[in-house]
Amino acid sequence: MSVFRRDPFDPDQSLEHQHHAGCMHGASPVDGADGSQGETPQCSSTSCHGEHEKAISTEDAISHAVETAVVKAIFGQSDLSRRKVLAAAGAGVVAEIVRGMFPLDTAKAMAMEVGKIEKPDLSIGFIPITCATPIIMAEPMGFYEKHGLNAKVRRASGWAMVRDWAITKEVDAAHMLSPMPLSITLGAGSPKVPFYMPAVENINGQAITLANKHKGVKTAKDMKGFRFCVPFEYSMHNYLLRYYLAEGGLHPDKDVQIRVVPPPEMVANLKAGNVDGYLAPDPFNQRAVYENAGFIFKLSKEIWEGHPCCAFAISQEFAKTYPNTFLALFRSIVDATAYASDKSNRKEIAKAIAPRNYLNQPVTVLEQVLTGRYATGMGGIGNVPDRIDFDPMPWHSMAIWILTQMKRWKHVDTDFDYKTVAEEVYLATKCNTLASEMGYEDRTETYAKHVIMGKEFDPAKPDEYLASFPINNL
Repeated sequence: MSVFRRDPFDPDQSLEHQHHAGCMHGASPVDGADGSQGETPQCSSTSCHGEHEKAISTEDAISHAVETAVVKAIFGQSDLSRRKVLAAAGAGVVAEIVRGMFPLDTAKAMAMEVGKIEKPDLSIGFIPITCATPIIMAEPMGFYEKHGLNAKVRRASGWAMVRDWAITKEVDAAHMLSPMPLSITLGAGSPKVPFYMPAVENINGQAITLANKHKGVKTAKDMKGFRFCVPFEYSMHNYLLRYYLAEGGLHPDKDVQIRVVPPPEMVANLKAGNVDGYLAPDPFNQRAVYENAGFIFKLSKEIWEGHPCCAFAISQEFAKTYPNTFLALFRSIVDATAYASDKSNRKEIAKAIAPRNYLNQPVTVLEQVLTGRYATGMGGIGNVPDRIDFDPMPWHSMAIWILTQMKRWKHVDTDFDYKTVAEEVYLATKCNTLASEMGYEDRTETYAKHVIMGKEFDPAKPDEYLASFPINNL
């Protein structure tokens, strides 16, 4: 994510939306929700080139937001008028006039008081995988503390445990798989509890890993009869594996076996011959290579470039009961995600999250995952810098794709409106607003078309998309 701090007293800077020209992580333009033609959604990842600075703190963000709002109001929301006056009179003169007209310091102090954190001591559940990098690193690297929180991460052994902790309020927030806030809100596979997904943690970062005895496998058709495992039923791993197999002509519930195994147990199951392979999060793909138990058959980005995986999730009840705490936590996660997206920080991050109380993995394994330079298990070295990347944008269109796959495989049996559920759970607009307030570049669209294995998904036509698959459980 690129930092773009807009100074309201600088005539050379626009206060209107700015876009970062560059990659889009698999997204393409799509019509806006109101039917108008949307602009091309842009990526804010640091894999695209631009100027990078450290994000501003919560206090600075509030101060900057007040200043910008006042200046915009004085100039009648006309950015052109503001810039002309500043250029003619000088920034210093205009700043003094504005301060004379409006008590900026008082307004900032009031905003700070209104934004007082109600519950600074927090517990956040996580699974020990690299997808959780921003949530984990935010503790040892000080991102929670920077935003006024005393947050501690709490390691769980599996996704059912994280889900149950979150539902029963044993933790205040959680690292979840991106389909989980949708399934929990719908009551699919769990009690029905309204959840928010304010931000995606990582994009890409998964792989299909096979046992060494299967090095002759070339396509999905060669996998008929295989026993696979995935980390959870409501996971991108399950839906991407099912999609890949079905596109190759195999029915995932008839031609292969897929069962749920917690990520930390996957390598042991592969070594014991209990499974032929898995589509899993790292570091357990790289760990299989490290232990000579398997090889990396296909990176998940080869199925869907820029797909979401894990996310920051919180109950709607908590967010509404402790709104300022929620915003401080949200800012911490966006801030940490931005830092993780800068590839020059990856080795530092690998060391921070490697210890026993976090991922409990060799630093060399984590560096291979985070830097994208890794042993493939086939005798070669892969060099894929975006093997994993970090972008907090929770696209509404991604939520709709996930919902189509939940329906496709009968993982949900209730009727719902795709758009309503997506916009209730995935806080894409709020994420954009928050990122902008913190000095990061923002996007104006929350829907995009996505391409999965060469097939375009249009979020405006989910039922047509669902009906286009000959292999399904409908």
